[in-house]
Amino acid sequence: MQKFKLFVTGHKGFETLLFRELRTLLGDSEAILEKRYGGVEIAAGLDVIYRLCLHSRLANRVFCELARARVEDESQLYQAVSAIDWSQHLDTEGSLAVSATLSGSKLTHSHFVALRVKDAIVDQFRERSGSRPSVEKNQPDIQVHVNIHQDQANISLDLSGDSLHRRGYRLEHTGAPLKEHLAAALLIQAGWNDEGGETRRLVDPMCGSGTFVIEAAMMAANMAPGMQRSYFGFSNWRQHQVLLWQECLQQARAAVVEDPDVEIFASDYDTAALQIAASNAARAGVEQLIQFSHQQVGELELPAPSSVTADDNAPQTLVICNPPYGQRLQAEQGLAELYGDLGAALRRLAPARLAIISANPDMLHRLQLNRLERKDVRNGPIECLFAQYATVAAGDTTAVAAKSTEVDSSVSLLDESIAVPLRNRLHKNAKHLQRWARRGNVSCYRVYDADLPEFSFSLDRYQSEIDPGREWLHLQEYQAPASIDAELAAHRIEVARQVVSEVFSIPPDRLFCKTRSRQRGAGQYQKQDDRGEFFQVREGEASFLINLSDYLDSGLFLDHRITRDMVYRQAQGKRVLNLFCYTATVGVLAALGGADSVVNVDLSTSYLKWASENHKINGLDDEQRYSMLRADIVALLQQPSRHGLQRDFDLIFLDPPSFSNSSKMQQTLDVQRDHATLITDAMGLLTADGLLMFSTNRRGFKLAPELESLFSIRDITHATVSEDFKRHPKLHLCWEIRHLAGQQ
Repeated sequence: MQKFKLFVTGHKGFETLLFRELRTLLGDSEAILEKRYGGVEIAAGLDVIYRLCLHSRLANRVFCELARARVEDESQLYQAVSAIDWSQHLDTEGSLAVSATLSGSKLTHSHFVALRVKDAIVDQFRERSGSRPSVEKNQPDIQVHVNIHQDQANISLDLSGDSLHRRGYRLEHTGAPLKEHLAAALLIQAGWNDEGGETRRLVDPMCGSGTFVIEAAMMAANMAPGMQRSYFGFSNWRQHQVLLWQECLQQARAAVVEDPDVEIFASDYDTAALQIAASNAARAGVEQLIQFSHQQVGELELPAPSSVTADDNAPQTLVICNPPYGQRLQAEQGLAELYGDLGAALRRLAPARLAIISANPDMLHRLQLNRLERKDVRNGPIECLFAQYATVAAGDTTAVAAKSTEVDSSVSLLDESIAVPLRNRLHKNAKHLQRWARRGNVSCYRVYDADLPEFSFSLDRYQSEIDPGREWLHLQEYQAPASIDAELAAHRIEVARQVVSEVFSIPPDRLFCKTRSRQRGAGQYQKQDDRGEFFQVREGEASFLINLSDYLDSGLFLDHRITRDMVYRQAQGKRVLNLFCYTATVGVLAALGGADSVVNVDLSTSYLKWASENHKINGLDDEQRYSMLRADIVALLQQPSRHGLQRDFDLIFLDPPSFSNSSKMQQTLDVQRDHATLITDAMGLLTADGLLMFSTNRRGFKLAPELESLFSIRDITHATVSEDFKRHPKLHLCWEIRHLAGQQ
C-alpha cells in the first residue's frame, strides 16, 4: 500500500496528548509517528488517514504532503506547484480551494500566494486538456494548503476538509462554546474515562450547548467522533478508496459500546441552553447517556451513585465546566458569587474533583478548594487557565495525610546534623507563637526569621478565613552571600523545606517557597509566577486576599499589623489618604474604622485591582467614599491639584518602597534620598490638626534631621513591633508626624 507523509495538528499546547492518542489509535499499524513542533508527523497508508479522520478526538487537521521546495519569489512558487502532477488528485471537472500561511518568507501576502498556487494548478489542467477545474470555497473536491516558513514551502492536501473539531452534532450553540477537540483534550487531561476507571461519574453544572458532556459520552461509548460527518477533504480525492472507507466506518460502528458504565449529568440555569444541549446530544446519538436538569450552580444536587458505582471503591465525581467569562475583575454581575457557589457545590459532592477552564483566574480563589494542577490554555483569542481541584469526604483525611508525607526525591535523607537545630527552633517558635496568636486572635503571623545563621529564611503562616482548618506556609529564602558555596546553600534550603513540611505537617501544595534576593526598581514588583491564585485570610475586622505564588510578597505585610490597627482606631470620621497603597490593606481598615472617605493611590494597575477586590470582600462598595487613584505619587505630591487633591486630609499613611525606577514613573525614587521631600509635600495635603504616619523598611534608614525643625515628629517604631517580629525589631521604622502648633 502506498505510504503518505502526513502532518496532524491539534489544539496548541496539547501536542503531547495528541501524540499519545495517535500512538494508541494506530498501535496495530505500521505507521511511523514523530512528534514535531505544532503536531505529529506520520508515515502511513490510506487506511491510517481514514482512521485518523474518523477516530481522533484531538486532531484538528490532517495534511498530506505532496512536495517541498525552496521558494523566494512567485516564479519559484509557481514552478514548485507546477512540478506536481495534479491529475493524480483532481479531475478536470472537479473543484479546488487553496489556502496559505506564511512566516519568515520573502513572499509576504498569503492571499497572493494562494492565488499563484491556484493559477499554477489550473494552468496545468488547461495546458493538458483545454479545460480547468473550478474554485469552490465550500466543500471542494480537494483543499490545497501551502505553508511557507523561512522560504521553505510545504505543499499539501488538507484531507480533513473542514476542521475535525466539527463533529456535525453541534448545529446550535450558546455564546462562544469550546471547540469540540479542545473540550475532548480537557476531558482527557482531567482523567475522564481513563483506563484506571477512577472517573466514571461526570457533571457539567454550566453545560451551555453541552460540548463537555457530549464529548464525554462519546468517549465513554467509544463512539468515533467523525461518524456523523458527511464530508472530509478526501471524499472526492482521486485516490480515495470508497470500499476501504466503508469498511472503516463499519468497524467504528461495531465498536460502539451501547451501555457504558458511566453516569453523566448536565445542568444549567438557562432552560433554552438545556434544550440546545439536549438537541445536540440527540444528533450525536448520546442523549440516552446524559441526564439533563434545570439547576442553579449554588443549588446543585445529584442522585446517589447507581449500583454500578456504589461499591467500596466507588469512583469520585468529576465536575468539569467552562464558566462565563468576565474580561476584567468583577466585570460580570454575579461572577464572583458564581465561583463561590461552584466551590461550595464541590464540597457538597465530596469526594469530587473539579476541572475548570477560566478566563478569570483572579476568581479561582473563591472556589476555596485544593488545587492539584494548572495549565495555560487559549480558547480562541482568550487566554485562559485550566485548573484542577479536589475535595475529600468529610472526615476523610487519607488524601491530605498522603500528601503531607511527600518529600522531594532530590534530597533522599535529611542531614540530621543541621536539621535537628532547625527542627527544635521551629517547634519552640511555633509553640510560643501559637499561644500568643490564640490570645490575640491573630491568624497570620511570622513563625521564623533567620533565627539560625545556617538557615537564612523567613517563614510566615496564613490561616484561611473560609476554612479555618486550612493553612498555608510562605517560606522566603534570603539570597545567600557570594561567599557561601551555592551547592551548600541549595542543600540547606532543601533541608529547611523538608523540615518545615515535617514540623507543620503541611502538604506540598500549601508550602510556597521563594528566594528573596535584593530587589531594586521594577524588579520588586515583577511576577514570580502567573497562577492568579488568591486565598482569603482574616486580620482583626478585615478580610484580605493573599497571593503566595505570583509575587515576592503576599499582598499583606505582616510586620505592619499593629500599624494598620492604629489606623483603624484613629480613622473614625476622618478623610484618609493612603499613598503607595499596594493592596490597600491600610485603606480597608481605615474604611472599616469609620473613615468618612479613603483615597488609595498607587501606580500599579494590578495592585489597584487587587485593592479594589479587598474592599469589595469587606462590603466597601461605595466608590464615592472609597476610591482608587492610579498615579505617580512623586509627581502627584508635587502637583496634587492636577489630581483633584487638596489640603483636607485628616490622616495620611505614607509607606514608600525603598527604591523604584519603574518605567511608568517620571523619575527614580530612593526613600533615603527623597523621603524629606515626600513627607514635606504630603504634609501640604494634611489639615492643621491632622496626622501623617510615615513608615519604611529601608535598612540603615536615617530620618532627615531638618524635618524635626519643620514638624512635630514622634518615633513609634517600638510600639508597632508585634510579638512575632521582636527578633528583628527594626525590620520597619515608623513615625507619627504632625504640624507644629500654630502651623498653617
